[in-house]
Amino acid sequence: MSVSKERGATHDLASALPLPATDAFAAFRAADPTRPFVVAQLGQSLDGRIATVSGESRYINGAPALDHLHHMRAHVDAVVVGASTVVADDPQLTVRRVPGKSPARVVIDPSGRLKGPAKWHEQNGARCIVISACEGDDIPGIERIRIDKHDGVIPPRLIVEALFRRGFSRLLIEGGARTISAFIDADCVDRLHLLIAPLIIGSGRTGLDLHPVPELDKALRPSTCVYSLGGGEFLFDCDLREARTGA
Repeated sequence: MSVSKERGATHDLASALPLPATDAFAAFRAADPTRPFVVAQLGQSLDGRIATVSGESRYINGAPALDHLHHMRAHVDAVVVGASTVVADDPQLTVRRVPGKSPARVVIDPSGRLKGPAKWHEQNGARCIVISACEGDDIPGIERIRIDKHDGVIPPRLIVEALFRRGFSRLLIEGGARTISAFIDADCVDRLHLLIAPLIIGSGRTGLDLHPVPELDKALRPSTCVYSLGGGEFLFDCDLREARTGA
């Protein structure tokens, strides 16, 4: 049975009342500024789907989850997405639904897929950064960080370190699912926010796709708090750093 810990108390998730969602940002505020603090978020249906078989993914989560996502952006220094998310969704990656300052916007583009204008690099005072393994054309207003691939991918840990050296200590890995999974597999995520919508899709793309574990005792068992966001949506706030260290 899953167990949740909050403020020194222990809660049985099957019977505990949902906590107020504002408490979910306590870990952000308490983050040690001398080391990176990385949080990932993923919105999905009750049956763990992030898209239909046709690829439709917008509006799986409703307004409460979107508000929470924008609160997350307002609590971090930089929001990070993969190039596939930019190509598929053309996100703005700004804070609009809640008060707060928009973070820097970072896109991981290993092979130089990004071409032409996109919403994420519209100028609004926030820094825009591309992380790539190849040389690319200079785009006005966009910084470029070059990191070599290892085994065909840019290592997430090198991305976190490069951003931390540039002053970004609190990072939000926003998407997509493959990018989030890669950061979790690389032990680079401190907390995972799973936003669950009251929706059953039944088939389609699943969310996290992590390295397999041979036995259940090798699985991550994070201390988890559950928050009601309203509208039937819930947040599962998972402490992955504690799970990795076996605290």
